[in-house]
Amino acid sequence: MTGRRDRTDEGFTEFAVAARGRLRRTAYLMCGDWDRASDHVQEALVRVYTNWPRLERQGGEMAYARRAVVSAFLDASRRRSSRERPVEADVTLASGEDVAAAVTDRAALMAALGRLPRRQRACVVLRYFEDLDVRETAAVLGCREGTVKSQTARGIASLRDMFESASSDELAIPGTRRYP
Repeated sequence: MTGRRDRTDEGFTEFAVAARGRLRRTAYLMCGDWDRASDHVQEALVRVYTNWPRLERQGGEMAYARRAVVSAFLDASRRRSSRERPVEADVTLASGEDVAAAVTDRAALMAALGRLPRRQRACVVLRYFEDLDVRETAAVLGCREGTVKSQTARGIASLRDMFESASSDELAIPGTRRYP
């Protein structure tokens, strides 16, 4: 019995090491914070581990892990709204960010993604950053394909509107522009 458990643990460990970076990038795109992304991945990997024997037999480990990351993100978003109160950034503190155009563009994209509703953000991230098709995205989110299509379309339209009505600098700097 111990030998089988050791092989199971080894298989999970190999999977977790290989998948952790990609899952963390996906989580970061949804939440916009590397530390919270790590927390979401950790929670997701706990969920994967508890179901590992079944997943290993049936396959689809990465799909399950990706869905677990999205669920962890959505769960944390729900919890956060009742526990934490976001505050504006302290403009008197110096920023450690580089002012290069690439960094500004990335910050603008992250700010714009952060302004999208959770479901739209998850759809956009899974479709365009994880390169999943509509069917795979629907499976990860546990919804219908039509929902994925409509949420993605709304998310892209909102992003387009944000970028057309504001400069990258305005989007990237907290407090300069507000969107619904």
